[in-house]
This record gives sequence, C-alpha cells and structure tokens, in this order.
Amino acid sequence: MNLKQLEYFVAIAEEQQISAAAKKLHIAQPPLSYQLKLLEEELGTVLVKRGLKKSELTDAGKLLYSRAEQILAMASATAREVESYGKGMRGVLSIGAITSCGGTVPNQQMLEFTENYPDIRFEIREGNTFSIIDMLEKGIIDVGIVRTPFPNDRLHCRFAALEPMTALMTADRVCGQDQDSVTLQELSEQPLIIYRRFETLIQGAFADEGITPFVCCINEDARTTYTWALKGFGVGIIPKSILTVLNPTGLVCKDIVSDRLMTQIAIIWEKDRYLSPLAQRFIELFEE
Repeated sequence: MNLKQLEYFVAIAEEQQISAAAKKLHIAQPPLSYQLKLLEEELGTVLVKRGLKKSELTDAGKLLYSRAEQILAMASATAREVESYGKGMRGVLSIGAITSCGGTVPNQQMLEFTENYPDIRFEIREGNTFSIIDMLEKGIIDVGIVRTPFPNDRLHCRFAALEPMTALMTADRVCGQDQDSVTLQELSEQPLIIYRRFETLIQGAFADEGITPFVCCINEDARTTYTWALKGFGVGIIPKSILTVLNPTGLVCKDIVSDRLMTQIAIIWEKDRYLSPLAQRFIELFEE
C-alpha cells in the first residue's frame, strides 16, 4: 500500500464511481481498477462494492477511507514542512554573538524576515570573538557574529562597513579641540579605559605616533568600559556602533582620528561544513 494507491482509493470513495474517479485523476479507468484490485488483494478484503451506476464502500472501505484521509493530509503537511525547512523558511538558527554587535544585529531586515516566516526561532549564545570562533569550530553554533581583528584563514567571512573607535568622556574630562573628534595625541593626556580585546590594537596605534598612553583600567567588555567612563574614572574607548545600544546619556562622544583604530563587525561560518538554507538566508540578510 502506497500513497498513490490511497489517493486513488480516496477519489473512488468520494466520486462513488470508478469512471468518475478516473476522470478526476486524469487517468484511464483500467489502471485505476487494477490499482484498487491490488490494494484489496494486499489487505485481504473487499473495499468497494461495485454497482452499475454507483460504487459503495464496505465497512472495511469506510475505515480505510477515514485513515487514508488522515495519512494523505499528514503526508502533504510533512512535505510542506520539510520543503519549508529546505528553503530556510522555518527552523532554529543558532547564532554566536559578541556583546558589542547590538548596533548591527539584530536589525530591521531580520525583523521583517521573521514577520514573513514566523516559525523561525533564534538561539543566541554570547561571548567574545575568540569564544565565538571556538563554538563555531565545535559545531555548537551555525554562524558567528564577531568583530575584527581575528584570525580568519579557516573561516568564510562577510564584513560590515568599517567603523571608527569612539572616545567616551564626562564633561569634566572633555579633551580635543574639535567638537566631534579627538586625536591620539590629545587622548594621551587622559587616563584611558579599554577592554582587553583591543589592547594590542590601541597600543599599536599610539606607538605608531610615538606616544605611550596611560591605561588606568583594562577590562573584558565594552559595557564595563562605558560604565567606568560614565563614573568619571577616565576616557573610555569603544567601537562606535555600540553607542546605538548603550545610549550614552551624560557622556561626550568623539570619533578617534586614526586610520589604525578601525574595526568591523563580521559574520563568520566554517569552510567545508554544511550550511543550512536557514543559515544561508541569515547571511544574505546580513549582506543586505
């Protein structure tokens, strides 16, 4: 017994005539009668009482008709569900995300996508860039959202736009002659608050200009840098896009003038590993 035979049988039951069922199915009558005969032989019982003008179901036929409707409906629903998974229209996407990606992800495109496909769920695992890469390599996540710099020889990457680093300072610590920007030379006169992720990058930028900065606080997170700067301990240095998440009321924010102090958000996934259609759709959204 297969789905095609059940489909034929349901048509016979509903049309109450083999010739009418054959017409509905767009097949000839003899093959339809043959399939019904095979089905009855397999089940060992008569399913349809043939009449000159009308065919009626036996009790066994009525039971099969009820079950066949359920089976065909389930098969159809299963096919649609598998197809939607295959097209990336439903499922669970596991994303590893750094805490400083809030200015880029989630975004409006993702919101519109989930409105169109409400069966999609996101599972977010947070960490720093290197822990995200580790989770990706272990297969814990499908894709990662990280920030440059990072080693990418084993990864596929799509990058967002370059963004400057920003200096956060309270009113009594304002430095720099320009209203919207500040130079490394001007920052060298202030105690700096940085997070360890950018220590090498920041120290290198100052060294290129022959300056040795005073770092009064080094920590593990942009939010900690923000908090210490807000409390007046020094000037915090963070990527500019984080400001859209932190909303730094009470702080003066200035872009740092340095070609070296630039960073990017990137979406990453492993080379030579299967990427689900849902993950592919997410990457496309990021690129938009």
